[in-house]
Amino acid sequence: MAERVGASITASGMANPSPTLVPKARYVSPEFAALEAERLWPRVWQVACTLDHVAEPGDWFTLKSGRYSVIVVRGEDGVLRAFQNVCRHRGNALCQGSGSGLRELRCRYHRWSWDLHGRLQGMPSRQGFGELRDQDFPLFPVAVGEWARLVFVNLDPGAMPLEEWLEGVPADAAAARLDEFRCVATMTTPLEANWKVIADGFSETYHVQGLHREMLGSMDDIDAPQRLWSRHGVSYQDYGVPSPRLGPDVTDQMVWDSWVATQGERMGPEYAKACPVPPLPPGGTLRDLIAEKIRGHHAKTFGCDLPGIDARSMLRLSQYNLFPNATVLVWGEMLNVLIARPGPAPDRGELVAFLLYRMAPGAPRLRPVDAPMSADADFGFVLGQDVAMAQTVQQGLHQPGLTHLALSNEECRIINMHRCLESFLGIAPGASL
Repeated sequence: MAERVGASITASGMANPSPTLVPKARYVSPEFAALEAERLWPRVWQVACTLDHVAEPGDWFTLKSGRYSVIVVRGEDGVLRAFQNVCRHRGNALCQGSGSGLRELRCRYHRWSWDLHGRLQGMPSRQGFGELRDQDFPLFPVAVGEWARLVFVNLDPGAMPLEEWLEGVPADAAAARLDEFRCVATMTTPLEANWKVIADGFSETYHVQGLHREMLGSMDDIDAPQRLWSRHGVSYQDYGVPSPRLGPDVTDQMVWDSWVATQGERMGPEYAKACPVPPLPPGGTLRDLIAEKIRGHHAKTFGCDLPGIDARSMLRLSQYNLFPNATVLVWGEMLNVLIARPGPAPDRGELVAFLLYRMAPGAPRLRPVDAPMSADADFGFVLGQDVAMAQTVQQGLHQPGLTHLALSNEECRIINMHRCLESFLGIAPGASL
């Protein structure tokens, strides 16, 4: 895939001469899921949490990804560390969920304990173990790294540095000043869908004309360039303008109606329902008006008037797909992180979402609210459509007549994910195993 590294391409993708066929077994086969558990998940960098989850000494967060679990903890020395979530005595998981004020990692089963450096510091009835040295039973360390307020972990002790893993993504996103964002909420939802079905839904805009037709009035899904690195990809989409699919006779009111229906709450609760387009600012465009409304609502809510963020930046979405399972959506005032995690079976996965907002310099820390949500909860207009579709896709994949997915050039970021997956699993291109 060297020829794709850093490649800039159009929304229609790369010029493949025919559809790319992907075996459906990759989405439904227990054997394929077992191979992923063996060769993929222990070797890749995964988003665990945000820095706001583990900002202070004693803060901790537990990542659960399929059969694997990792504890991320901020030590009393301020250093961020990660450990496999397992007691060295009988294998019990040490932690669940997240919290603060942690002074030690203690197993509830037999009360073995470790300090926040992962060093064994005690157990009951030590004499029963004979000669047992503390230094021989530390917690198993996990590689940990940071980018864009996100905390990544990797179970592979020989993993390449996170900076190398991310390739050109940090440089590409540098102008967005991602360090200014703070996490306010985390949402976790179990879904009856393979993790790849969930991730695929956030890896292409080809489905907008079908599933999200309401967005066409306020989103350009045609002039939306994409870029691929060897592992990751990105799409750039302009909002506040109509799709060329609608032709030349789109009025400002039509664009406004689409925007209010799909993203109006970004301008404040008063724009959650249909209304006439307000007067445009003197000499300004509808995009200037939308950006002005977003800016005013953000300043009122978070005390930050988004300095240096013009209308184009406010309404341009950079959608980064990080192999294997994370999508980072960067707006002017908001950052969404959508993570697709494997579940206990091929037909079960988990959608984890982080919501971050740009804050003023020196703003106090916000402790994120962790909210479990069911699949039938209110996810908002657009994300709700994606969640529902993931589960009907998984149902369709089991039909006996279907053997392969047929991917378009527009879906090049999904194709790229499968090429990387083949490499990690050690299987031939197009193979199911």
